Amino acid sequence: MTEPCYRWQDDDLILSIRVQPRASRDEIVGVYGDQLKIRLTAPPVDGKANQHLLRFLAHYCQVPRIQVELISGQNGRTKKVRINHPNRLPEPVSPRNHG
Repeated sequence: MTEPCYRWQDDDLILSIRVQPRASRDEIVGVYGDQLKIRLTAPPVDGKANQHLLRFLAHYCQVPRIQVELISGQNGRTKKVRINHPNRLPEPVSPRNHG
């Protein structure tokens, strides 16, 4: 059994992501092993794909860009991203239990 592509840390959502740059459109594809696969139109040059990913996730999760942080994976396709208080969740993510 593989680990989930996300975890909750208090109210922050931590995503394990596999990025496919230079795609025909920006989209969340689904789960790829233990990662969430995301296609981006941006090229992997000079950090453009990273910035594009953070803007895409901020828009998707309906939060200001400042609430989305790249934790690791600046130079590879595998990344960890923290989203503070997301208002919308990607498909495989379950809401955090506040019980």
